[in-house]
Amino acid sequence: MHTFIKIIILSIIMTSDSKLKPLTDLDVEILGKLSEDGRLSLRQLAKDTEAGSPVTIKNHVDRLEKDGIIKSYGAQIDYEKIGYDIIALIEITVSKGKMLEVENKIAQNPNVFAVYDLTGTYDALILARFKTRKELSDMIKDEVHSSPYVERTNTHIVLNIIKERSSFAELLKKVGK
Repeated sequence: MHTFIKIIILSIIMTSDSKLKPLTDLDVEILGKLSEDGRLSLRQLAKDTEAGSPVTIKNHVDRLEKDGIIKSYGAQIDYEKIGYDIIALIEITVSKGKMLEVENKIAQNPNVFAVYDLTGTYDALILARFKTRKELSDMIKDEVHSSPYVERTNTHIVLNIIKERSSFAELLKKVGK
């Protein structure tokens, strides 16, 4: 791995938690492989990375999990095929000092898959999936607008999904690993 790339990756990770051990080249390789296929066995990871031993891979994966770098493993689901055709992006302006309270309440809704603090005109961005427009309308009216701390909202509906996945392996390819 290029030293410059490793420094960037390490600085990003170290900024979030100064107690973390620096990533090794093997850690980065493991993250790249698992970001493409989270079902790879330890044995296959050992072969793919030339680590030698599945035990070595297990030790690295265990540390990456313990440090919170690997958050979870899961399937990439095509939500449209199971009826969740509507994706809404809801921008929210919140009363001063109440942003986390409002965001945490909204984040409890199972339709919500992301909540972000923002800079700019709005304070927060909520991403949520719905089967019907009524479900979306009910959430906005009953949960978002019912809060006395929500001052304004702006809702967008996604028309087409062009890309909906992020891959650490693709990031590594882009920076020339």
